[in-house]
Amino acid sequence: MYADKLGKVPQEFFDRKNNDWRTEQAEILRKIEKHQNANFSYLEEGVRLLELAQKAASLYAKQEMKEKRHILDFLFSNCLWKDGALIPYYRKPFDTLALTNSAYQKRKATSRGKSGLSEIWLPGRDSNPRPIG
Repeated sequence: MYADKLGKVPQEFFDRKNNDWRTEQAEILRKIEKHQNANFSYLEEGVRLLELAQKAASLYAKQEMKEKRHILDFLFSNCLWKDGALIPYYRKPFDTLALTNSAYQKRKATSRGKSGLSEIWLPGRDSNPRPIG
């Protein structure tokens, strides 16, 4: 083994560096595995969040007042009453859901199409498109 053009290295130095590099390699592999698992759980949590958002109104209606307050605290960071209208300030990620839903409802109202899909939710064009099939 040669390191930094020092020439042939002593066995003790080789063993120490080899051990350091193996330890570093194991740590990198552990981090990669952690990221892979986090990515999977992130997707699962996203799906559960969207499912919960779909049922939120009916679940909210069935709750006691104390639980309703907890739900509102979870969804909103603040609200403002201005000119006879309530202006909500959502916490993340509910702010994104609210904006996307609002844009979807506006497009749905002006669109003649019957598709239940919205371009808002669909992925953008891939930077490296490939032919299908």
